Amino acid sequence: QVQLVESGGGLVEAGGSLRLSCAASGSIFRIDSMAWFRQAPGKQRDSVANITNGGSTAYADSVKGRFTISRDNAKDTVYLQMNSLKPEDTAVYYCNCDIRIRAFGAIYSKSFWGKGTLVTVSS
Repeated sequence: QVQLVESGGGLVEAGGSLRLSCAASGSIFRIDSMAWFRQAPGKQRDSVANITNGGSTAYADSVKGRFTISRDNAKDTVYLQMNSLKPEDTAVYYCNCDIRIRAFGAIYSKSFWGKGTLVTVSS
């Protein structure tokens, strides 16, 4: 149906940068919102940033001024540029997209998740 594949995670020192990507593929009619969430060990999954189809963005207070979310609608891809990384940014980062898919002669909206990519920030 639809797959989301994240990439770009890894190990980085505090103060460094990483760029995450998430590419959607499959029976996509239209992608509405695209977002990044993260889940640190032993903690709940929290929203990091999101972007609408029109380009409006929102960020968690903890990442404002350091992270930038963007999207390429032609490539069905969302990015997360992460600068000035801190050890507390260490987590598995998940991509989430609200996607309209065509099935059974109709169009349905459904939320999809990627499998996650690990970001580790060393102090």
